[in-house]
Amino acid sequence: MSNKKVHNTHICARLPALHRALIEIVGVINKPERDEALLRAAGLPLERALFPLLVLVERLGPIGVVDLAGRVGRDHTTVSRQIARLAELGLVTRHGGATDRRVREATITPSGKDATDAIDRARATMAVGLFKDWDKADFDQLVRLLGMLAEDMTRPPEKNA
Repeated sequence: MSNKKVHNTHICARLPALHRALIEIVGVINKPERDEALLRAAGLPLERALFPLLVLVERLGPIGVVDLAGRVGRDHTTVSRQIARLAELGLVTRHGGATDRRVREATITPSGKDATDAIDRARATMAVGLFKDWDKADFDQLVRLLGMLAEDMTRPPEKNA
């Protein structure tokens, strides 16, 4: 593998193809039918709008409602109501933040963890079907490169310029 850095002209030339691919991926991920199929496969009678929040609370929790709302692109009052619904279902708990009691944080419960484990198993089954014909090296490279992209995208924009 070459250690050469990508030149700006190469980035600009390939960016439209990357952008199209990302738009296509995000579009598929955001389709309600995909979420519904995943919930059915996991055997969860959960409202579709709640499940991404449940997964994020499990992965990132304890997490504040404002942070959670920013991650899912929803208004914090909507997310607050949805987290309250998850709490009613016994899947998360709500409490004051560890460093700032004014911040309401959500934490996964054991029942919530069981639900996200079921989602993970269903997602793994779907992914095995999707990637079954890929070479191991191609799949490993995809995971590595997406990890790099995710890490770089989480940095503040001024650090990426």
